[in-house]
Amino acid sequence: MFDNICKLLAETFSSDFATWLLGESITLTELTPSELSLEPIRADALILLQSDEVVLHLEFQTQPKADIPFRMIDYRLRVYRRFKNKRMRQVVIYLQQTNSELVQQTTFTLEETSHKFEVIRLWEQPTSVFLEHPGLLPFAVLSQTNNRTATLQQVAQEISEITDQRIQNNVAASAFILAGLVLEKEIIQQLLRRELMQESVTYQAILAEGLAEGVRRVAVNLLKEGMSVEIVAKVTGLSVEQVQQLAGEAGNVGE
Repeated sequence: MFDNICKLLAETFSSDFATWLLGESITLTELTPSELSLEPIRADALILLQSDEVVLHLEFQTQPKADIPFRMIDYRLRVYRRFKNKRMRQVVIYLQQTNSELVQQTTFTLEETSHKFEVIRLWEQPTSVFLEHPGLLPFAVLSQTNNRTATLQQVAQEISEITDQRIQNNVAASAFILAGLVLEKEIIQQLLRRELMQESVTYQAILAEGLAEGVRRVAVNLLKEGMSVEIVAKVTGLSVEQVQQLAGEAGNVGE
């Protein structure tokens, strides 16, 4: 859910992200992984944006993963194969503070091959960076701040000054969800108007996705307990085909 919010923000406010990460306010358009290979890597947090001169590769992570360095070099080579003359900026953005050494990794090394990429640990970034552009506001509460409640209050004030109602609603919804990584729900609700969330298309889509993910998790757990595909389908409301797919993904065999 958190990764998808970040993806929506990056695609909706691409010029804000370009200003932050590329140092120039340019319009970026989506580059789909399928344009780079017939078999794109499955990566929910993957975001590829491009202009005529540059490709911006972003990966948002709540938890570190050991395969990140390989993904970086793999996509760098895919982009080079497709766009030899475009420069590329690759950034892994970690949302939640951790002591794992994986968030320090900035290089993929294999024998004589070495590839570098950039890592941003949000909890080390100055808060002011995220208060300058609407599309970055939801990240402010995850930044280097001594008072996350006060920071979210400042974010709420900035959001209230956004004149476009649709943008205001969606930024507020994104801030609401990302703040859940570091603050209690009651505090967030006090600072961000609930009606803004309810009116947000983004929030409704993520809420629906969260409910669907919950149903899928229940189905997988039931399959692991040995329940048949047909019974799981009846209990969860999923189709038999959907449950069979989940069974395959979970390594279960169901009849």
